[in-house]
Amino acid sequence: MNTLALYTQAIVTLAQQDLFQEKSLSSLAQLEILCKQLYETTDTTTRLQAEKALVEFTNSPDCLSKCQLLLERGSSSYSQLLAATCLSKLVSRTSNPLPLEQRIDIRNYVLNYLATRPKLAAFVTQALIQLYARITKLGWFDCQKEDYVFRNVIVDVTRFLQDSVEHCIIGVTILSQLTNEINQADSSHPLTKHRKIASSFRDSSLFDIFTLSCNLLKQASGKNLNLNDESQHGLLMQLLKLAHNCLNFDFIGTSTDESSDDLCTVQIPTSWRSAFLDSSTLQLFFDLYHSIPPSLSPLVLSCLVQIASVRRSLFNNAERAKFLSHLVDGVKRILENPQSLSDPNNYHEFCRLLARLKSNYQLGELVKVENYPEVIRLIANFTVTSLQHWEFAPNSVHYLLSLWQRLAASVPYVKATEPHMLETYTPEVTKAYITSRLESVHIILRDGLEDPLDDAGLVQQQLDQLSTIGRCEYEKTCALLVQLFDQSAQSYQELLQSTNSSTMDIAVQEGRLTWLVYIIGAVIGGRVSFASTDEQDAMDGELVCRVLQLMNLTDSRLAQAGNEKLELAMLSFFEQFRKIYIGDQVQKSSKLYRRLSEVLGLNDETMVLSVFIGKISVRKLVKLSAVQFMLNNHTSEHFSFLGVNNQANLSDMRCRTTFYTALGRLLMVDLGEDEDQFEQFMLPLTAAFEAVAQMFSTNTFNEQEAKRAIELWYHVPACTTPVLKLMAELVHNRSQRLQFDVSSPNGILLFRETSKMITTYGNRILTLGEVPKDQVYALKLKGISICFSMLKAVLSGNYVNFGVFRLYGDDALDNALQTFIKLLLSIPHSDLLDYPKLSQSYYSLLEVLTQDHMNFIASLEPHVVMYILSSISEGLTALDTMVCTGCCSSLDHIVTYLFKQLSRSTKKRAAPMAQESDRFLHIMQQHPEMIQQMLSTVLNIIIFEDCRNQWSMSRPLLGLILLNEKYFADLRNSIVNSQPPEKQQAMHLCFENLMEGIERNLLTKNRDRSFDFI
Repeated sequence: MNTLALYTQAIVTLAQQDLFQEKSLSSLAQLEILCKQLYETTDTTTRLQAEKALVEFTNSPDCLSKCQLLLERGSSSYSQLLAATCLSKLVSRTSNPLPLEQRIDIRNYVLNYLATRPKLAAFVTQALIQLYARITKLGWFDCQKEDYVFRNVIVDVTRFLQDSVEHCIIGVTILSQLTNEINQADSSHPLTKHRKIASSFRDSSLFDIFTLSCNLLKQASGKNLNLNDESQHGLLMQLLKLAHNCLNFDFIGTSTDESSDDLCTVQIPTSWRSAFLDSSTLQLFFDLYHSIPPSLSPLVLSCLVQIASVRRSLFNNAERAKFLSHLVDGVKRILENPQSLSDPNNYHEFCRLLARLKSNYQLGELVKVENYPEVIRLIANFTVTSLQHWEFAPNSVHYLLSLWQRLAASVPYVKATEPHMLETYTPEVTKAYITSRLESVHIILRDGLEDPLDDAGLVQQQLDQLSTIGRCEYEKTCALLVQLFDQSAQSYQELLQSTNSSTMDIAVQEGRLTWLVYIIGAVIGGRVSFASTDEQDAMDGELVCRVLQLMNLTDSRLAQAGNEKLELAMLSFFEQFRKIYIGDQVQKSSKLYRRLSEVLGLNDETMVLSVFIGKISVRKLVKLSAVQFMLNNHTSEHFSFLGVNNQANLSDMRCRTTFYTALGRLLMVDLGEDEDQFEQFMLPLTAAFEAVAQMFSTNTFNEQEAKRAIELWYHVPACTTPVLKLMAELVHNRSQRLQFDVSSPNGILLFRETSKMITTYGNRILTLGEVPKDQVYALKLKGISICFSMLKAVLSGNYVNFGVFRLYGDDALDNALQTFIKLLLSIPHSDLLDYPKLSQSYYSLLEVLTQDHMNFIASLEPHVVMYILSSISEGLTALDTMVCTGCCSSLDHIVTYLFKQLSRSTKKRAAPMAQESDRFLHIMQQHPEMIQQMLSTVLNIIIFEDCRNQWSMSRPLLGLILLNEKYFADLRNSIVNSQPPEKQQAMHLCFENLMEGIERNLLTKNRDRSFDFI
């Protein structure tokens, strides 16, 4: 090639490079404009257009190169944030993942970028650290030349920790975010992979990170940091967050919800013993609390809460006593210097810390602590003061009452000779709670504040706690209640008899009496927690007499004016009384009934029941003229929410369900076979149906559209929800009401219509597209949940022979089941447990499918089977007992099916397995880790957790063990070795006893034998 040609080619190449660079810079500028529009503009249309364009950019093939260009040359923080966010999505995708070398390059690039730019915008730094954490977690088991390339996390951050304060903050934040990232399950990846990574990280790196955090905190506290300096303040905050994330790690994969954290035990590994046997670790956090400002000290207390909750088996008795002594000394020091507790966050965390003193340690251990008398006095004073200031941090009171409830409940079982002194301080706590609630009534009414009585759940929770506290030194509690009740009742009666009483004064006394009735009911219910004496039964009698006398007074005023809250308190009182004093086990000679006989002439439980029934009798309601009017005139003319007009609020129409439920029950009281009364009741409904029929007959109304409402208006919940609920109720065989003749096809016809509705709605709702997170339940998941409930009801109704569908080539059953699978796969795992109604309907349906339609489950594609098994695995640790029990049952059906198929395949003359069974076995053999993870979860819950449904949890255990005998042996050894040396032999013996006499079958007798030991 001649020189001119070469020169020409070079010019062309340079021109192409310039053109490419010019295009890149042009697209870069465009991206920065879009970022500003997304994050800064107030115009909704512009922001949505920018969001759409950036989503397209994220999915473009050159996204990776442009992200690097944005980070290198981007002029705004928003473009850097976009690049970091896009890179996180790229490294997280499960389909077409990035090659290992590319992920290593991104990891190294991010670290260098952070090291050379320590003063980026905070949200950019956070996004880049999140990217590093995600790459590290997902690549935890990736090897290059036999080296786990993503595990050298401490080495990665060392250069940050040896540099400026800004660099130190970045390094500590990297470790903190990584710990948090690995601790959290990701719905886009299997739960088994998450637990495998978390376990490896726990065993290889977590203790080193925690030790590093403690050492850095010691160094920081010894340097007298200037916490008014923003960067030094930020460094200490990140160090405390790192320590807290380490202590808050889900060590054994059975984390509970924070709302029940007062019952939680931190399952610290045995290898961490040295850190907790060394009192300097505990002392470090107590010293930090007293030396840092209130903006940081709540984090210190959160760490102390976790440290106070380490599992008991980490220590022997002497070590535990020493640890508890240091812990109590630290608490005493805080109580003696309570200035920082005026901060609500400090106060809340300290209340949690106090609750842990009793949830993790026995009263017999506490009383042996040297400073116990002084500490229990300080705690009592702190509790009394807190209760008296009822308006301050009300959510924290739960923890204080929880502490005293557990202390009081332990009194009968204390064997220590040291005095517990609860007979002195418990009555003070009881009095403070009762008097503070009564004193709050006037202030709430006067200032128009929110009434705690409106929060029924909170009130019930506190009363449950008070029921135990109040029964300790019950004579003092009863005397106080009698005194306060008599004062309020007398004042109330005088106000009613007076002609010039103010409404406010009457309302105050009714509010006080409402609290007293609730509290009396609670302390009577608390009798079950203590061995009661005749004298205490007589005291109960005094209280019951007063409540019944008050009831007579309020009943006489119902025609003129009633108080709803006081009436609800009466019902709560009735329920508590019934549980304790009505039944076959109650002694009829109880002193309570003697007192009732003396004062009110009620000689036995039958007479008391007649009083209760007279109070709540529906028959009395039916005779009221107002109720009769409603039964005969339930039309929109009298009740506007029953009508349909342009002014009606759709949300008000929900009242119809409640309204007609109540009317239906009232109607049935005396209906019997009175057809005339029934037809009279139905007249308004008949007129409504006739009006609808008239609309169908006119040319202005499209009848075909009405029949296709679910299909046409699938995206309008106001239309679909009532229709779906109607169908779900129609197919529900409640009280065996759906009874068809043997020769009747009605059951099959009903199922066909059900299948048609589920299939139609399901296929249409799947076309809905992307739905905003805050609307996803209302627009999509609620309808799906009702479909699941509908399918479960019809499958378990026992009025359809499902075998006939396949026999006669009817695809109704197959269509319904396939639609269920499509709907299920459209729901992220996290949503299944985030929405209680959805989770309950899904897991109850799954239980029916695994019980009666296991062949269908076995025929599903591998990814669907793994989705279902993952949902079961996650549901096993759910707080909702109904969900957890359903998962156990479903898992039991699956492992039983697997075991039977495996047993059949090993027999010499066994019939060939069905194709779906063979495929299901193959899937399970390809993914043994799923069943193994569930075996580990079930076993850990039974051994280490406060298991509320032990029988249900034990049902799948034997099947899981027999399917994974080698893994079970390894798991057993791991659990035994995790115990302190002196407890390993006992734990080993427990496992031996568990399997003693167990045969290799899943017969009921064999299962029960294993449960008997559990």
